[in-house]
Amino acid sequence: MPAALLALFVGALIGALLTIVVVAAMRARQRAEAEAHPRLPEAVTAMLDVLDDAAIVTDPSGIVVATSPSSTWVGAVAGERLEQEELRDLMKEARHAGMSEAQTMRIRAGRISREPRLVVARSAQIGQGFILVSVRDISEQERLQQMRQDFIQNTSHELKTPVGAIALLAEALEMAADDPEQVRRFSERMSAEADRLGQLTGRIMNLSRLQAADELIDVGDVAVDEVVHAAVEAQQVTAAGASVELVVGGDRGLFVHGDGRVLIEAVSNLVSNAIAYSPAGSHVGVGVRGVEHAVEIAVTDQGIGIAEDDQKRVFERFFRADQARSRRTGGTGLGLSIVKHAIQRHGGEVRLWSREGQGSTFTIRLPLADPPAAPEKPKRRKKRAQKAPATGKEDIA
Repeated sequence: MPAALLALFVGALIGALLTIVVVAAMRARQRAEAEAHPRLPEAVTAMLDVLDDAAIVTDPSGIVVATSPSSTWVGAVAGERLEQEELRDLMKEARHAGMSEAQTMRIRAGRISREPRLVVARSAQIGQGFILVSVRDISEQERLQQMRQDFIQNTSHELKTPVGAIALLAEALEMAADDPEQVRRFSERMSAEADRLGQLTGRIMNLSRLQAADELIDVGDVAVDEVVHAAVEAQQVTAAGASVELVVGGDRGLFVHGDGRVLIEAVSNLVSNAIAYSPAGSHVGVGVRGVEHAVEIAVTDQGIGIAEDDQKRVFERFFRADQARSRRTGGTGLGLSIVKHAIQRHGGEVRLWSREGQGSTFTIRLPLADPPAAPEKPKRRKKRAQKAPATGKEDIA
């Protein structure tokens, strides 16, 4: 009996040892598989879904395993390596040091586009050999900063020109005080420069107001017919002086929702610009049409046209396709920029078609609005027939 118990005990011990060995082997195998094929924790995947910046996670071999929804512009594709060598260098740094320093660099956007973007990138190791690369695109910030600098430089330069001219003319006027003809000529030039200075400062203020305001102030249903009529009437004298005929046509009775004063100024700027670049004896057309829940207002000229390279820049502040003509006509280089921002404030867009020697067409496209309801006419009350006052006498047949 004792021998049987001993054998049972030894068998149980051997079974337990074998079980321990098998479990240990299975765990070792799982660890080896995990090291060879690590899995990304679900918490990391959930974190990627809520990130605003582009974020990319790669495995130890550098293959992309997960990306944030906002990282499509980087061009990262799951199962492939990152295309940008600059980001791969950050990953190597994080693999050796655990985390890289934030670096500002330019990288290509996507796999096809060669457009370089300015970004701030950083990478860090997040366990099991995974590397997280965070990329923040600051190209727009750079562009806005450059626009601010250009605006300040251009504004100071444009203001110096009429101010300097007025100062010189005032000095010349003082020296020519005994010559009435010279006094008259210098006075006219001073008046012209003062008008130009006033026009420039006014347009700078309008542009700043359009860019700074979040919403339009005086908003309502606006008749497109009234906008076009007011804009054309404002430029009739200028057109007559330039021997340019203004022609208006197209659909009538259309409405948009917005600020009528701002829209009139935008269309007037386009008409003024078309007149300035049109030869004498030509005509400028203003056409209106309703199409696909939108209203299009097209201003067409028969002028010199705009070079293809300049067409991308005509809506920039102070940009002039023809510097000499713009100076001669007193242009400020702000008209088209005001048009662009005014129409964008109304949820629309401005399109340009132009060909050198054939003229240009600027088309404003705005959302179509329903015509305002006609006011109800007050109902007239029916008058009751009044009886003749009693006289106390009766007619005798």
